[in-house]
Amino acid sequence: MGILERIKDIELEMSRTQKNKATEYHMGQLKAKLAKLRTMLQEPAKGGASGEGFEVQKFGDGRVALIGFPSVGKSTLLTELTGTKSEAASYEFTTLTCIPGVIHYNDAKIQLLDLPGIIEGAAEGKGRGRQVIAVCKSADLLLMVLDAGKPHYHREILTRELESVGVRLNRKPPDIFFKKKKTGGIAVNSMGTLTHLDEKMVWRILQEYRIHNADLLFKEDSTVDDLIDVIEGNRRYIKCLYVYNKVDVCSMEEVDEIARRPFSIPISCYHRLNMDGLLSQIWEMMASVGERPDFDEPVVLSDDRGGVTVSDFCAHIHKSLLADFKYALVWGTSTKHMPQRVGLGHTLEDEDVVQIVKKKVSDTDDARGRFKQSGAEYVKIADREKRKPLKT
Repeated sequence: MGILERIKDIELEMSRTQKNKATEYHMGQLKAKLAKLRTMLQEPAKGGASGEGFEVQKFGDGRVALIGFPSVGKSTLLTELTGTKSEAASYEFTTLTCIPGVIHYNDAKIQLLDLPGIIEGAAEGKGRGRQVIAVCKSADLLLMVLDAGKPHYHREILTRELESVGVRLNRKPPDIFFKKKKTGGIAVNSMGTLTHLDEKMVWRILQEYRIHNADLLFKEDSTVDDLIDVIEGNRRYIKCLYVYNKVDVCSMEEVDEIARRPFSIPISCYHRLNMDGLLSQIWEMMASVGERPDFDEPVVLSDDRGGVTVSDFCAHIHKSLLADFKYALVWGTSTKHMPQRVGLGHTLEDEDVVQIVKKKVSDTDDARGRFKQSGAEYVKIADREKRKPLKT
């Protein structure tokens, strides 16, 4: 039986199972099995041709991807916002590949990608849906373009397709500490009351993943889906703006109702309605990408007071930055292009803007206290250094 058939069988069993206190453990195990199969479905085939993808090189200060059903106005929106010509017609699947454009807004360059329309079942590969969703995972913001004159369940269909491949829209990662161990069993702790989980449910889900030694700390009231997402570890949390196009065919009451929904904005590409509001909303949701630097409290460096390198900059802020330093992004006259990725030895100049990127904390260290559970790297006997004999 293939993966798709097994997924359909589990979904059928979940739809037939009544949700109550007696079946909650069984439903939790089914959700874990379904998540494992969907992860296996996204893995590339071994030994087969990978096929042509839609990926394009990243450019600018951020990436925004247009996603939606065919013939909702994605290509027209790309042309209106960037000036890049993208073929638009009255028939479906006009766009067959990824077409990039650049939005110039507030002295920033934002890359906008027009992707082919996806259909229901895209997560399973229908209509080259996997390639489209793969590009969506690399974006900093998604613009889900919807037809304001079509039924509202189109938004739920697209959200469900993205959820099934590990893309979480407008959500924060679960606040759960999870770490595998080699020995010691399973230790479950929480900083509050768990209303959706108990220790038995956690044990059953971990057994489904064949995890028998781990530490878990729940810092919030988490659900079964949150725990599965943390165990899988491959989820992507992306902001999404729901863009309702063709509002010129709707009444004022319908437009007002759309505008009051969270993360939603009504526009009309044909009549160029609310384009400035759309750009402002994109900028607001990408504030972390295009945030202006704070010039009110600059870091003052000089050759007479320690030096003017990136290393001196880190030491001036806090000495711990040097230990966790990975690289720095610099904007200013000291760089050849902006931003430029530099190391600790880069010399800064006046009014340079610096962004420090720290190393990720490794969770693979299995040390417990002062004693390691894992041994050091194996060294051959012939390569070992012989100690000098003791003087007698």
